[in-house]
Amino acid sequence: MIRLVKPTEALKEQALEFKQEFFDNGEFVINGSELLDKMDDYREWCRSIDANTKEETVHPDWVITDTFFAVDDNDRIVGIIDLRHTLNDFLKNLGNCGYSVRPSERRKGYATEMLRQLLDIAKRAGMNELHLSVEKTNEPSVKTIIRNGGVFERSFELDGEQADIYRIALRVM
Repeated sequence: MIRLVKPTEALKEQALEFKQEFFDNGEFVINGSELLDKMDDYREWCRSIDANTKEETVHPDWVITDTFFAVDDNDRIVGIIDLRHTLNDFLKNLGNCGYSVRPSERRKGYATEMLRQLLDIAKRAGMNELHLSVEKTNEPSVKTIIRNGGVFERSFELDGEQADIYRIALRVM
């Protein structure tokens, strides 16, 4: 169905088309994209996300993060997801993971499968649990989290929106 791949410079045209679809749909935030929605230079973005995978080069305001494109059987980028290995004060209400599915590919099960595959990556990284935040009104994402074992922990307010934190316990491999 899909596989998670690290962004590379070879995926530039596909990535820019992926990003543009969000913008054309009036969406200017791409969750889980490690600021792809804010970057003008794709090559620089690739360097930035690569640097954030290593303790010695991670940006001082960030945490170790792995970012993946979800590509379908036709090698088309259908989504993006990231894994933050730890949480700092800024991330405590944002969680260990963010994800987005391109507007034309929603409601096809991609987000659920992306998160399922990311849980395996998190286990292999030695993580015991993930915390995910979601706006209460984002019912598809709530269902995605629950389908992957998410258990409600608490509610909070972020930028005037009500949101919840879910926890997914992992069995370390």
